[in-house]
Amino acid sequence: VRAIDLSILRTSPVPGQEWAIAVATRKADDRAIVFRYINSFAPHFNRARQSDRIIIVWPYTSDRGMPSVAQRQRMDALEDALAEAVESDGLATLAIVSTGDGSREWIYYTKSEHEFMRRLNVALRKLAAYPIEIHAAADPGWNSYEQFLSGVVDGRVQ
Repeated sequence: VRAIDLSILRTSPVPGQEWAIAVATRKADDRAIVFRYINSFAPHFNRARQSDRIIIVWPYTSDRGMPSVAQRQRMDALEDALAEAVESDGLATLAIVSTGDGSREWIYYTKSEHEFMRRLNVALRKLAAYPIEIHAAADPGWNSYEQFLSGVVDGRVQ
């Protein structure tokens, strides 16, 4: 059994929200991708209010597929800055984070792509440049999230 660096598993505390972990393993080289995702939402959370999906991708180079300690610390700083900027007042919800195979991806759902991007830019202005890519699309049914969930069985991503 291969050990996975669990220090990549962070969450931003939201009352009533529960997170879970799932792992996908690529058969060709036995590399893992670790996912943390919202498994249960707060009782009054309404996903329909956050119909835009924002995916932030941070590619990195690694012999083992996982980020180095220094890379992970910078990723954590980015996530903390975004939590304060876009999650603290309910503009957006971080739904899935994946780490492995040379990439960390954050999937957010937001009420407004425009406002999310504005706040992201303000938050990141104070920090050193990040090597990220950002993709946005309408996803009112949270289809990406639902598709991911449908592939999770007993803590494994099929």
